[in-house]
Amino acid sequence: MTNFIPIFPLGIVVYPQEQLNLHIFEPRYKQLISECLAEQKPFGIPTVINKKIVEYGTLVEVVRVEKTYGNGEMDIVTKGRSVFRILEVIRSIPEKLYDGAIVNYPENHAKTHARLRQQVLHAIRELHHILQINKQFPKKDEELSAYDLAHHAGLSLEEEYELLHLFHEMQRLEYLKRHLLKVIPLMAEMEKLKERVKLNGHFRNLSADGL
Repeated sequence: MTNFIPIFPLGIVVYPQEQLNLHIFEPRYKQLISECLAEQKPFGIPTVINKKIVEYGTLVEVVRVEKTYGNGEMDIVTKGRSVFRILEVIRSIPEKLYDGAIVNYPENHAKTHARLRQQVLHAIRELHHILQINKQFPKKDEELSAYDLAHHAGLSLEEEYELLHLFHEMQRLEYLKRHLLKVIPLMAEMEKLKERVKLNGHFRNLSADGL
């Protein structure tokens, strides 16, 4: 399917089913959100990398308006629906302050692999333990997808974007697994280095007995 959508470019990656809270303050996006609310239509968040709108983004819907301010600004809660690919950005739309895009929706395969998902989840928890981060996921382990886990794996913006345009769940999980297998030993070594630095200058009980 190909269609036109209003777009709200941001320097983030949004995944399907993700909840994203936004504060709307620019006139063009106040207009965009007001129209989406009135017409009950979604809008697109394409990712911006190096100040450029890149090829893929995520269609999102407004779940609710948390707060409306006297000057028309809004706090809104949105939820990701599906990944789109931009075919053309439309910069000038009559009577609209915002841009739009002609997009299509690549087929996305959700078939998962329980053992691989568990390996990724175990690695993320190991990473969080090293970093002394305590995070609880809102779903049961068996219900979690790569999209649920991606923001918690220490990916860069570019890496999160790479995962966005992988269209098989197994590929996404493998991508996360490879990343974590690479980053965990580095983080573990950094923690050891931090401990060695902390010890420097302290009185230590050292012995060369047995030499």
